[in-house]
Amino acid sequence: MTEPPSTDPSIEGFAQLDHERTKRRGYPEAIYCTGKTPEQVGMIAAAIRDQPHVTLFTRASKEHVAAILSELPEAFHDQEADLVAWPAQPPDATGGLVVVLAAGTSDLPVAQEAQLTACYLGRPTELIVDVGVAGLHRVLSRLDILRRARVVVVAAGMDGALPSVVAGLIGAPVVAVPTSVGYGAAFDGLAALLAMLNACAPGVAVVNIDNGYGAGHLAAQIAAP
Repeated sequence: MTEPPSTDPSIEGFAQLDHERTKRRGYPEAIYCTGKTPEQVGMIAAAIRDQPHVTLFTRASKEHVAAILSELPEAFHDQEADLVAWPAQPPDATGGLVVVLAAGTSDLPVAQEAQLTACYLGRPTELIVDVGVAGLHRVLSRLDILRRARVVVVAAGMDGALPSVVAGLIGAPVVAVPTSVGYGAAFDGLAALLAMLNACAPGVAVVNIDNGYGAGHLAAQIAAP
């Protein structure tokens, strides 16, 4: 019989941390900071200080980061990805290579969130930037590393075409992440999302708009040893 997840009495009323998730699922819980106050996030940081597993704080604002670092001063913080990791050192990498592509520099925050998520979940990762379809020679020049990947994550806004192109060039599965990058008719990522869902190349899985964490997590599971 599965034991109920343990809780922290100090934060009852706004959070119940699932300390058993790593044992139950093989991957730890993440803390989504948006919608939480800095005080709440700081209390969560204090509660996980002595836990042995990795905890990721995603979508952390400057105020969230300050609250986390006041409790966990040695935590890793990536300002571009709005992500904080505790402990700071990622686990030893095992499993297959996860390659993350950012179609453009504007897609980089989401791509970095995906790459760091996969890294802190224990996979070897590589991040490749600015290889969108406006210059196909750029992605074609990276075919060697793309064909060594167990899974490729592609973060793209605008027309969202890059995942289809990549999936047509390699044998590994592609995790597509639409980003909210683009002019008015891009509808904050909806156009890219629909393009990716309608990809003609098989083997493309699509996560939600700007969901770098979800893409990195899925990629880590696919690339597990």
